[in-house]
Amino acid sequence: MENLEQCREEINRIDRSMAQLFEERMKVAAQIAAYKKEHTLPILDRAREQAVLEKNVALISESELKPYYTDFQKKVMRISRSYQARLMSGMMIGYSGLPGAYGFIASKRLFPDAELVSFTNFEPAYRAAENGMVDCAVLPMENSYAGEVGEVMDLLFSGGLYVNRVMNLEVEHYLLGVPGATADKVKTVVSHPQAIAQCETYIKKHGFEVLDYSNTARAAKFVKERNDPTIAAIASEEAADLFGLKVLERKIHSTRNNASRFGVFSRSLQVLPEDTKDDSCGFILLFTVPNEAGALALTLDIIGSHGFNMRNLRSRPMKGLQWKYYFYVEAEGNISREEGQNMLQELRAVCGKLKLAGTFLNE
Repeated sequence: MENLEQCREEINRIDRSMAQLFEERMKVAAQIAAYKKEHTLPILDRAREQAVLEKNVALISESELKPYYTDFQKKVMRISRSYQARLMSGMMIGYSGLPGAYGFIASKRLFPDAELVSFTNFEPAYRAAENGMVDCAVLPMENSYAGEVGEVMDLLFSGGLYVNRVMNLEVEHYLLGVPGATADKVKTVVSHPQAIAQCETYIKKHGFEVLDYSNTARAAKFVKERNDPTIAAIASEEAADLFGLKVLERKIHSTRNNASRFGVFSRSLQVLPEDTKDDSCGFILLFTVPNEAGALALTLDIIGSHGFNMRNLRSRPMKGLQWKYYFYVEAEGNISREEGQNMLQELRAVCGKLKLAGTFLNE
């Protein structure tokens, strides 16, 4: 019995130490939650958790204990995520449109526990994030069929926000009408210009007149309010449910591989750990170059010479300056490393304006 009491006392000592270490760990988790909230990052980072798990389990010398320690670590991580979620509750996320818009759907998937705030268009949502009215804005950057969203690109170039996350959202467009309407009665379709472009083949085939609207969900609301069976909206199935509309035709977009890429626009630039693998992250550069022969080529050569693989290169006209352009480059790699910082230093010497506009992990 004396040995049992000694073992229990030893367990009590170890538990006291573990309780202290648990408090220390959760204090660090709170700091991580604050960073993630500032940079609007996801609570769960599967790659990071798997790496930590593998590293920590390797510290256990007795092989029969490894499965138990694995289970213990997973539970600690789950508790940590739950604590971070509570600390991060109350986040406000801006998006363009109404509930049922694709921006709403993307925001809900990225921030399932946050309060979503509707804005009339891209710029009001962007400015709200810029001035602190919301924690961030979720805005579309490009569509696989219709291309870039120029207004959002221009805001990124001229404004003060950064892209800290990106996600691809599969977009399916539906023809929505009021109850009692049928597709053969429709004469006019209403939607955002991007959605209209993505359904161009269907629209031309049926000879519909087109009415541009600021947002797909607002278009659905307009159709509901007009209560005219000859007017239909192009919007999501969620919009049909929300506004009490009838799905007249399903999946009317011109290509089956239709996706929109959304960015999370935040006030703070994310700095990725130096040990983040190049193929798991990317960055966005916006810049101008002198109107001289070879100026753009020199800039691109600098990026390539430092080992960064460009995924995307675009030019955009600068507002108010005729025949002047800025350039958008998206590249693969971790720009937080010394090689990336050296590249930025070289670029600053040749670019008129240079903005590191985003760093993000591939999701």
